[in-house]
Amino acid sequence: MAELHYSEEVLSALEENRPLVGLETAVVTHGLPYPTNVELAHAMENVIRQEGAVPATVGVLGGKAQIGMKEEDILLLAQDRSVIKVSRRDFARAAARKLNGGTTVAGTITALHLAGIQVFATGGIGGVHRDAPYDVSADLHTLAETPVLVVCAGAKSILDLPATLETLETLSVPVVGYQTSLFPAFYSRSSGLVLDTSVEDPEEAAALAKAHWEMGVHSAVLLTVPPPLQDALPEAEMQKAVDQALKETRKHKIHGQEVTPFLLKRVSELTGKASLTANLGLLLNNARVAAQTAVALHEHS
Repeated sequence: MAELHYSEEVLSALEENRPLVGLETAVVTHGLPYPTNVELAHAMENVIRQEGAVPATVGVLGGKAQIGMKEEDILLLAQDRSVIKVSRRDFARAAARKLNGGTTVAGTITALHLAGIQVFATGGIGGVHRDAPYDVSADLHTLAETPVLVVCAGAKSILDLPATLETLETLSVPVVGYQTSLFPAFYSRSSGLVLDTSVEDPEEAAALAKAHWEMGVHSAVLLTVPPPLQDALPEAEMQKAVDQALKETRKHKIHGQEVTPFLLKRVSELTGKASLTANLGLLLNNARVAAQTAVALHEHS
């Protein structure tokens, strides 16, 4: 990867050995409409600061990987119509062409690991797509190779969740429920899939991650947090909207990196914006849990 560039805030936190939490920017560039995307990015950073950690928002500016972004940087990514989505494979393309990019889960944790940042908050990870055995997100294999604690609301509900969970097991990525024994389904609090491991607080989550890495295992730890009760969608309502959106992707022959943004936007429309409310609520909640866990991990180190 090209040389990393740091904001002053992140650089100072690294030098002073303060807890940090990484954030992605694909949610800003491709996941949410303007100006909600900018407002959400700032709100997540503020939540992390309130919990005693330092936010490290990751993106690509002019082809350069940036760890920690100023307000004008986030605004640029949010409004740039030529911005690309940057997964692990795309840093070289962005660098060669001096492009701006929003980093996915895979892209973000790749950069965070190189920067020495151990905790990352996101909405939902990518996974195995439904009825598409060869359409598997790069997030999964990157999680298998990158020792970062990822706080999320499970995998995006538009995916094949049983297959995604099975793949994570095959790749030796621990999937841990946060105050739950069931795998969250992004917009909904439960997919009905039972998890082997759960923790009750940030201290227990930090201790589990530390023990995992001390065993010499180099995979991520996935800490799955159900969306807040007041924001979550009923599972049946969510599933109906997802099924309809999937039919439309097949009808319009939408493939590759265009599938997820289309499905998320369409589900939001079909649920009367209820899924957008759930998305915003879970993102802020995940940022809070991630910051608390980063502080606890820092105390364990």
